[in-house]
Amino acid sequence: MRPRIPTPEAPLRLAVLASGSGSGMEALARYQARTPDVLHCTALVLVDRPEAGAIGRAATLGLTVAVVPLPLVEDPAARRRAHEGAVEEELEKHGIEVVVLSGWMRLLTPAFVRAWRGRLLNIHPSLLPAFPGAHAHRDVLAAGVERSGCTVHFVDEGMDTGPIVAQAEVPVLPNDDEASLAARVRHEEHRLYPEVLDAYALGTVSFP
Repeated sequence: MRPRIPTPEAPLRLAVLASGSGSGMEALARYQARTPDVLHCTALVLVDRPEAGAIGRAATLGLTVAVVPLPLVEDPAARRRAHEGAVEEELEKHGIEVVVLSGWMRLLTPAFVRAWRGRLLNIHPSLLPAFPGAHAHRDVLAAGVERSGCTVHFVDEGMDTGPIVAQAEVPVLPNDDEASLAARVRHEEHRLYPEVLDAYALGTVSFP
């Protein structure tokens, strides 16, 4: 369940899976570029939408990009299997050792999760187990809570239910809307995820 022990000369090869703007991917890649003796590198950026902003960000950074859109398969279950099969092909082609979800908006199948168990991490924009799902900021504001934040966790077969690795908190301000809260949380996401991946590469964080 743990990959090999990395070195600065042979860092862990990460694939960042993104569906949206790719700001988290960019923050991670820039951290890796400026950090001496870092033990992980972004070897692949994989997106599922040809219009995703992550593609342009990755190209600017000189990162390898694979675009793997959903196939034109009518049956939803068969479509998911075919898509994940294509994703797996890209991961194998690029020698990926760890999969990092960063704004990936698709729930992975149990088969994919089992294959990558302990080598599959996600960051979610709330203090899990509170407010899982795709609309965390909206749900936080609707609930009227005073604190929110982000959570890095290992992925299991559920939705945002895997073992929690680390969290960072931010205040929810009285005049917040979704955009302002998201920006404050995003700042912490960009700080926290690289720190967790550092610890993971060192072996001080592992799947329980």
